[in-house]
Amino acid sequence: MPDVEANVQHALNILLPKIKQQHQQSSNPIILGISGLQGSGKSTWASKIVEILTSQYNLHTITISLDDLYKTHDDLIAQKEKDPNNKLYRTRGQPGTHDEQLAAHFFQELANYRGNAELKIPSFDKSQFNGEGDRAPKSSWPVITRKPDVVVFEGWCVGFQPLPASAVQDMHERAVAGKLAINTPAQHSLAHLLEVNDNLKRYCDAFMGPGHFDFFIHIDTDDLRNVYTWRLQQEHKMIEAKGSGMSDEQVRAFIDGYMPSYEVYLGGLREGLFREGGRMVRVELDMLRCVEKVVEL
Repeated sequence: MPDVEANVQHALNILLPKIKQQHQQSSNPIILGISGLQGSGKSTWASKIVEILTSQYNLHTITISLDDLYKTHDDLIAQKEKDPNNKLYRTRGQPGTHDEQLAAHFFQELANYRGNAELKIPSFDKSQFNGEGDRAPKSSWPVITRKPDVVVFEGWCVGFQPLPASAVQDMHERAVAGKLAINTPAQHSLAHLLEVNDNLKRYCDAFMGPGHFDFFIHIDTDDLRNVYTWRLQQEHKMIEAKGSGMSDEQVRAFIDGYMPSYEVYLGGLREGLFREGGRMVRVELDMLRCVEKVVEL
């Protein structure tokens, strides 16, 4: 099994000198983004980063997940019913299923926060409505009363950047011709892929573009097929622990919902999120989720 703490420490060691320097020079919270493939362990990485920065470097660190910024259940249902033929929006997850105003408002509040009052962190309860989920009551949201030094913002599509419509069309045509790794964009119409792209552009403008991050860690792999293996392993462990879960076919269908965006947008993120280098680390995992290489971008 991979030593997650050692891997996290390795990646952090590359960024730490600049994180410390920025902390000394600015009173604003440092925003550290984490993007990771399904099953790659990004949530574990996020929690380990919080633990290490807080305990070893005395940097008060909190985390928020893109998942906690989903729309309410009613709004998610409305999103799904707007176009029943759009398979990308049958479940939550894609750009367009999150509350953009809530996200932008939270990060603006965070930028202005000086610890002089309570600040609530949005929360989403995935157990509601038989797993469809709903926003948790505001009374149950986590509360901070001290300005954080570092905020870890993690999510599966955090760091993805919208493409020109012509580039999305080209990716779709290549998938139809069988020229991509798995060719999942071919399972969807070009119009539906462009809808995701338009939603992603709004996300990046409002709260998720390069200008909204100070540093970034991307957990990746050299073979996207590994994502199916990782997620199946996770589900099997959950079934062992809880006695129920998705079938292998359901897991594959679940991953198929995310794979088109991986195939369309990962290439851009692999080239680097920032114009200037040294603020991003790309961690490449093998099939066993062991680190094959760590690259500074």
